[in-house]
Amino acid sequence: MTTTDPVASSRALILDELRGADRFILVTHENPDGDALGSLVGMHGVLTALGKDAVMFMGADEFPLPYEYRFFVLDGLVSEAPADLEERTVVFLDCGNIDRNPAEVVKRPEAHILNIDHHHDNTRFGTVNHVVEEASCTAEIVWDLMRALEVEPSPTIADALYVGLVTDTGKFMYENTGTRAHVMAAELIEAGVDVNAVYRRLYEEMPYSKLELLSRGLANVERFDDGRLTIAQLARADFEAAGAEESYSEGVIDHLRSVQGTKVAALAREMLDGSGRRKVSLRATDGEVDVSVIARAGGGGGHRQAAGFTTRLGDAELVAFVREAITLQIGPPVS
Repeated sequence: MTTTDPVASSRALILDELRGADRFILVTHENPDGDALGSLVGMHGVLTALGKDAVMFMGADEFPLPYEYRFFVLDGLVSEAPADLEERTVVFLDCGNIDRNPAEVVKRPEAHILNIDHHHDNTRFGTVNHVVEEASCTAEIVWDLMRALEVEPSPTIADALYVGLVTDTGKFMYENTGTRAHVMAAELIEAGVDVNAVYRRLYEEMPYSKLELLSRGLANVERFDDGRLTIAQLARADFEAAGAEESYSEGVIDHLRSVQGTKVAALAREMLDGSGRRKVSLRATDGEVDVSVIARAGGGGGHRQAAGFTTRLGDAELVAFVREAITLQIGPPVS
């Protein structure tokens, strides 16, 4: 008896959809990161190369983008739905749950949705779902589809997909980095990606106010349960004092994650919209704790090693929630 590979089957279906349709609207999740933007721009370039009518859609409230992503070429981006929206195939990229995109206009019940993603907890909300959990990033899936469609990557496509790859693998250091990720990187470099230029755009030329915010975050670090939870909090006042944009908190959690003995690193930052809500980012340091389980319990989601949620919990309540969630997975601390 032969068994059908579900990923191979969904790949064939997605390729048929991309070849067969003429008009597309491409979307991703709110507060897009490198993989979301890289996949969005990369797929737009692929479809444009095929002669398709494709637009990228992001709400005006998503701008300005974090400073490290402002170099993206966003030709073909709209912030208002096109008049022919109902006739366009909707392509969701890097979006594990349809609710992670707040634009109701692209979530019509009758919409024909292609869901292309790599999150293991993807809710399969599409008309066609191509979810490749073993992929290092959604950009890797777009790269695979691009090759199958026999599209040669332009400099814009190559740069976009490389950004998605390098950010979602943590500069090729996270556990999701496999052989295929390095093959992809090699091909994109061959296509013209300037690795040093991309690195500088993403990780250097930091605004001083981001460094000031980092110093405030590190000054607020606390550790619990023999250090297996390392957490920092950033209040709205910290952003104001540093003169920092909301996105400048990116990267703080990487310092927490690197502390010896840490199982879960967490950063809770107050949102600057005055709502009193906080965004909580979670990172796991090894395979023992699945932080996406913790995030889902808080109303969010993500990967096993990187996830997040939004909450109104206070400092003590949040710490208690995360500590208990860790205990549910790996038991109580030794001491």
